[in-house]
Amino acid sequence: MNTKVKGYILGAVAAATYGMNPLFTLPLYKEGMNPDSVLFFRYLFAIPILGIMLKARGRSFSLKRKEILPLVILGWLVAISSLTLFQSYNYMEAGIASTILFVYPILVALIMAVAFKEKITLQTVLCIFLALSGIGLLYKGGDGTTLSLVGVGLVMASALSYAIYIVGVNRPILKDVATLKVTFYVLLFGLSLFLIRVDFGQSLHVVDKWYLWGNLIALAIFPTAISFLCTTQAVQYIGSTPTAILGALEPVTAVFFGVTIFGESLTLRLCCGIVLIILAVTFIIAGSNITTHLVRFRKLFPRLPLKHIKK
Repeated sequence: MNTKVKGYILGAVAAATYGMNPLFTLPLYKEGMNPDSVLFFRYLFAIPILGIMLKARGRSFSLKRKEILPLVILGWLVAISSLTLFQSYNYMEAGIASTILFVYPILVALIMAVAFKEKITLQTVLCIFLALSGIGLLYKGGDGTTLSLVGVGLVMASALSYAIYIVGVNRPILKDVATLKVTFYVLLFGLSLFLIRVDFGQSLHVVDKWYLWGNLIALAIFPTAISFLCTTQAVQYIGSTPTAILGALEPVTAVFFGVTIFGESLTLRLCCGIVLIILAVTFIIAGSNITTHLVRFRKLFPRLPLKHIKK
């Protein structure tokens, strides 16, 4: 298998595993767990996995004093993004929520334009129009019913929080911190938000069935550790732009599981909306300079010995 094929496979696996969030989350909701408890366990189980990865790569856990506050803020941004997304599953179908969340690269482009004076091109404007048209199609179903305004607001808050995180994590103050270490501390500090929200364990919902513990562990492994590891290696093989574009498989995976396993509806109107959003995001990734912000890869793993692999 040549390096490009391997890179595309890894990129697809990274996106598809991240799109598994609803697959493991919705059964937990059905058993009475709330988003705070689910996310508390997801972060709690993911932290030691990333810690082992960090140690295996010979990375230090030490931080400079100036790096602590930015990482705390980034941790809370990611935690808020996770919380609002998981809360939205209570108001709308998970596949639609995951699709609307996928507009975050467009929000990154807007933040870079407003806060850092990057030029907004005609292509960016057209992509924004495409994305809004797609959301409009998703918002109103073919039978005349509309999505929950609260649910849409929660997903947009999730996308905005994540977009701010992406911009923030690429600021110079963290330029010398390996991405794996950043992710470890982002989850560690993000866990503190859920610890507060579950009243330091007083209102934590603990599952009583073994297979539900499997769901919680799977949330830490597939959408977190495996997705992260495959993303970084895909960037090494094929670069940032193709890896970011392959992220379109995230909402597709969520929609697939939503329809096939949880019986969510999929009409022609919804399909058109999903396609418009994916096209908009793909065009803005392929035609702008925000890709380096979407997939941050600096000194995470040693360079793979690609020269020894037959092309």
